[in-house]
Amino acid sequence: MNVEEFLNYMDSGKEVVAGSPAHQCMHRLSQEAMQLTAELNNRYHTAEEIVELMQKITGRRIDDSFALFPPFYTDCGKNLKIGKKVFFNAGVKIQDQGGVTIEDGVLIGHNVVIATLDHNLDPNCRGNMIPAPIHIGKNVWIGANATICKGVTIGDGAVIAAGAVVTTDVPENTVVGGVPAKQIKKI
Repeated sequence: MNVEEFLNYMDSGKEVVAGSPAHQCMHRLSQEAMQLTAELNNRYHTAEEIVELMQKITGRRIDDSFALFPPFYTDCGKNLKIGKKVFFNAGVKIQDQGGVTIEDGVLIGHNVVIATLDHNLDPNCRGNMIPAPIHIGKNVWIGANATICKGVTIGDGAVIAAGAVVTTDVPENTVVGGVPAKQIKKI
């Protein structure tokens, strides 16, 4: 399975059966991502070099306005789309196999986790994974140590409070916080 076939499969939302061609491709892409993130995280890079490495990690063009404070982790990278004027603070972890879209102007705080996969609840099929995409709208601010779970859409201008666990969609211009995240106020 090549990268394009893998991305089409993951974007379909079908379960990834442990040991299947999609799972084997996922593992191969993880190895590549680990190699590239080790390069990114283990020595100093200029802003231009960081953009270049992120382009290798994602296989997509990354705008020169992108900024990142390492370390950064992904176990795929190839299903990650990043807009303009996006900032990742140190320790951001993105599990993007199910697809992550980050629109323009997004600020992502320290140690944020963005996860697009769940395992099957049946103990006999626990190694299988179920993907669902995450969409982060324009000018969203995600506070430190927040977790964004699979299938969530965050509306433009929303704020995710530090430490929140977001399991459901967040309307635009809304502040959410807590575990699980609940609306705190409208902006």
